[in-house]
Amino acid sequence: MSVPNEAPLFDPRLIERFEIKGPRYTSYPTADRFQVPFDASVFRNALENRSPPERPLSLYVHLPFCASICYYCACNRIITGDHGRSSKYLKYLGREIALLTGHLRGGRQVVQLHWGGGSPNFLSDAETRQLMALIRHFFDLQADGEFSIEIDPRQVDSGRIALLGDIGFNRISVGVQDFDPAVQAAIHRRQTLEETARVIEAARDRGFKSISVDLIYGLPRQTLAGFARTLDQVIALRPDRLSVYNFAYLPQLFKPQRRIAEADLPSASTRLNILALAIRTLTEAGYVYIGMDHFARPQDELAVAQRQGRLHRNFQGYSTHADCDLLAIGISAISKVGTVYSQNGKTLDEYYGHLDRGELPVARGYELSTDDLLRRAVIQALMCQFELEFAAIEKGFGISFAEYFVIELQELRELEAAGMVSMDGETIQVLPAGRLLVRAVAMVFDRYLRADHQKTRYSKVI
Repeated sequence: MSVPNEAPLFDPRLIERFEIKGPRYTSYPTADRFQVPFDASVFRNALENRSPPERPLSLYVHLPFCASICYYCACNRIITGDHGRSSKYLKYLGREIALLTGHLRGGRQVVQLHWGGGSPNFLSDAETRQLMALIRHFFDLQADGEFSIEIDPRQVDSGRIALLGDIGFNRISVGVQDFDPAVQAAIHRRQTLEETARVIEAARDRGFKSISVDLIYGLPRQTLAGFARTLDQVIALRPDRLSVYNFAYLPQLFKPQRRIAEADLPSASTRLNILALAIRTLTEAGYVYIGMDHFARPQDELAVAQRQGRLHRNFQGYSTHADCDLLAIGISAISKVGTVYSQNGKTLDEYYGHLDRGELPVARGYELSTDDLLRRAVIQALMCQFELEFAAIEKGFGISFAEYFVIELQELRELEAAGMVSMDGETIQVLPAGRLLVRAVAMVFDRYLRADHQKTRYSKVI
């Protein structure tokens, strides 16, 4: 078998042929399939009947507040300068955590913690300490766990980094997107290389174990030469991980994007050339291609987990702990406990209303069937390891893979003929030419897409 994290082969002809719209598969079924309304008692039962009850936890906290708007943003965020709003929000986070843990059976050991947003560093120093103290009151944070936070370098200094280290964070994710001044003006996010470097060096000096940088390609006024400079500048900062996301321009869904002129977006060919440049530049700099839009140094935990077959994908992207239940707190946050997905309401009014009534703030969710669990395992293997052994699935689910997926295997013949996958009757391997298009491979096994063929709600796979 080939090495799973071998660099992808950039083939423009294949991309043109197979670049379709499709899910990112941070879950299966995908969140757009969640049921509304959803009985919160189903989620409560999942909390109260965890199996095994000592299963470790991954904890996500959504902090939606931002001081300024970035026009590309598709996150659930609230633009404000009023810390009275964040102070109130923290009180309600406390209510939700108390309700959750009141139903939680078994151990409360947290091996992963992530604060996302929004901008988590919108919180004041006092609010930051308050929230971590609240979490520690209800949960047992593992001494050597992975505790990360998303950082906007424009609003953080070395003192804040020291505070984050003091309260337990050991990983940061730094938003950059692009250092080109023309691009920054077009997306309303002016951020200098110097202030970004100061934050990264402060985290490194403080002993943070992992530093990740986020970039976006396909932004307005972006050029090949400009992004090449950004890549060189970012590589010089020596992050442990990089994400190079495709900008999904969906102004009909995300109002801030309406401030971006479509005419300012790079052409399809320029966008693909930027992606090709990023792959070549990062792999030549020693980064391993993890999958989709993620790169990491060979010694990074993601790369190690992939080599060992432990890589996992959840609502925060690629992860190293497949054996966790995920508890997600705050507006729009999505939990996964056992066979149940549960998503909170997306607005503050909805979220506060549920909690004022003493209810879990569940807005929608999904209870997975045996078929869902089977297909989730298949999609996870393809997305994370680029290979799938029929025997492992057959043993886990008591099926004949070739009989159960006879239609899907036939459909994969087209991808096999194109050189994207190989099949030998016992395995499926995503070849280097298919790795950038792995979402298209995974989509073959998505029963819901097969049922309705509605792909317009998704971004393109490249």
